Amino acid sequence: MQQNTKEIADFWQKLQATIEQVLDSKTENQFDAELLLGDYRDILQKIDENLTFHFEADEEGPIEMIFGCDGYPESIHTVLNIVDAAPNVNGISFKAFNPRYDPVPNCINVAGDLCELRDYWFTLQNSDRKLHLTIYLPFVPEDLELDPRIEGVMIFLDALIGEYELMTKIWALDWAELPADPIDYALKPLSELRGSFDDLKGSINPIGITFH
Repeated sequence: MQQNTKEIADFWQKLQATIEQVLDSKTENQFDAELLLGDYRDILQKIDENLTFHFEADEEGPIEMIFGCDGYPESIHTVLNIVDAAPNVNGISFKAFNPRYDPVPNCINVAGDLCELRDYWFTLQNSDRKLHLTIYLPFVPEDLELDPRIEGVMIFLDALIGEYELMTKIWALDWAELPADPIDYALKPLSELRGSFDDLKGSINPIGITFH
């Protein structure tokens, strides 16, 4: 634990010494200081290999640096420790996990592939106080990690219910083939997930997500 604390302190020391260079590299909503951003990633992954971060910037308010753990619940505590140790830096705020977004995007570009919210459906079931979420999509790939649609859906899920609750309230996430008429199978459009989730989440104990 002491070693982890020292590594976290070293990360923040590095960031404080270099963050102005990152902020100065901003063009529109992108940051071009790739070498420094690579240094940040290397340091964080020495702390915990699941750690991730990204910047969000809009025309109003501070730039946000958002830390996550790529959906691995065992790393939630590390993310919270890092953000708890964050220093005060003018012009930037530090947050743990992707929040819900309003409005939810209708389309996401993942490495040149467009993922549209309307293409995905879901079922959400409470079984013994455990939420089981199944996402239905046209053609389920053998290797989920290689399909950009999977990454697109995960971004939609973060936007709809928030990354933290996705990891701590969804017991299992499954992928299934979309039937020709999803309504006949009592499926719901993915855009309706937030309402269904909020209706059920109060009866669910904090848990961890398992992908299938």
